[in-house]
Amino acid sequence: MGFNSLVFIFILLPFALLVYKYIPKQWHNIFLLILSLFFYAWGSAPALIMILLSVGFNFFAARGIGQHIESGDKRTARIQLIASVAFDVALLAVYKYTGLDMPLGISFYSFSVMSCLFDVYYGKTSAQVEFFDFFLYVMFFPKIISGPIVKWEDFRAQVHNHAVTRDGFLQGFELFLAGFFKKALLADKLGVTLASLLARPQQTVGLAWIGVFVYSFELYLDFSGYSDMAIGLARMFGFSFKKNFDYPYTSESVSVFWRRWHISLGAWFRDYVYIPLGGSRCNRGTQIRNLMIVWVLTGIWHGSTLNYLIWGLYHGSLVLLDKFVIGERLQKVPRRLRILLTDAAVFIGWVFFFRTGIGDAFAHIGRLFGIGAAGFWSRATTFSLTENLILLIIAALCCSPWMKNMHAKLTYKKDGAAMYISVALYVILFVFGVAGILGSTWTSFMYANF
Repeated sequence: MGFNSLVFIFILLPFALLVYKYIPKQWHNIFLLILSLFFYAWGSAPALIMILLSVGFNFFAARGIGQHIESGDKRTARIQLIASVAFDVALLAVYKYTGLDMPLGISFYSFSVMSCLFDVYYGKTSAQVEFFDFFLYVMFFPKIISGPIVKWEDFRAQVHNHAVTRDGFLQGFELFLAGFFKKALLADKLGVTLASLLARPQQTVGLAWIGVFVYSFELYLDFSGYSDMAIGLARMFGFSFKKNFDYPYTSESVSVFWRRWHISLGAWFRDYVYIPLGGSRCNRGTQIRNLMIVWVLTGIWHGSTLNYLIWGLYHGSLVLLDKFVIGERLQKVPRRLRILLTDAAVFIGWVFFFRTGIGDAFAHIGRLFGIGAAGFWSRATTFSLTENLILLIIAALCCSPWMKNMHAKLTYKKDGAAMYISVALYVILFVFGVAGILGSTWTSFMYANF
């Protein structure tokens, strides 16, 4: 069951909100756990056994690490941490890289449970881990399938203190509707367009670039749309999660881009891999090693094929180039040109995501520069561009702060006509999103595959 399914939107979510509102507060967390178990079982009932085993194993591992930390036995705690993380990584690798059917959200909940182990070991949170709190943390339905990856220390601070307020609920509802529109109408429509473009036998330079733009917009709108819906849902139940995207396609360098894209994943690798390795507080050679380890792991996390490893090495190289070679020189380039150059580098990298084979990926990149292309332009290229021009313009606007800035003038906090215009706007977004689902363009969230 996805957040963009009619069953969730018209049945499960209204039911959950009504029950949550009228049951006693002491039952709120119990209800959320039951709801989360039902939500996960609906999507993958057999996989529920695996995640329950993971919860049990990591709970006892966290408690054991905490007990050793409290007793001052740091060495045993470290051994138990390494062994537990090794088990979680091995389990993730078995499912991800052996062709087995992956349990839903395994990449995300595996990182969640490891976050708890690390936070307890490093003393970022209490060594006393309560089973129910940990169980809800792992299973919480807004984040379990495709993130965002919420750290244990952040969730634990809210688990018994997440009152629902009117303003918080409305903010969450707005965010949910905005994400729903981005996913159900724009991203799904772009997905249909991409499939049509890639099916064309004669690929010109123009068609190759249009395909790159279409996928880049689709991926951002799909994943940021999901994140908006997840964070919005959490807010509607009283939880406050940090944003997962910050308009990355307006970044002025690749390094800045990766501080704005999938922020929770980047923060996880920074806090639990990069900094423990020494981070940037070391000599240049060690820092380069640390960065490349992070990027190799990031590529491997996304998928099991060579494409993802090459993608990780590609972006690791770009970050090193930006950090140690061209960073200062790039600042002398006009801002808009810096953004265009950054987007071009990032968009080319996405080819390794939407082209399934390494040969297909490099062939597509070659066509971007005229190598192996069926000419620069064609009538079919003109048709594809004109047919999808409005969609691409709307998608581009939604990838920038322009839409947000426009909405800031039409907020619920204002009185009079502005309030009614704002309400009408969200009604229109919701209707268009439902129309997209009914128009048979529904697809699951892209990052559920990673």
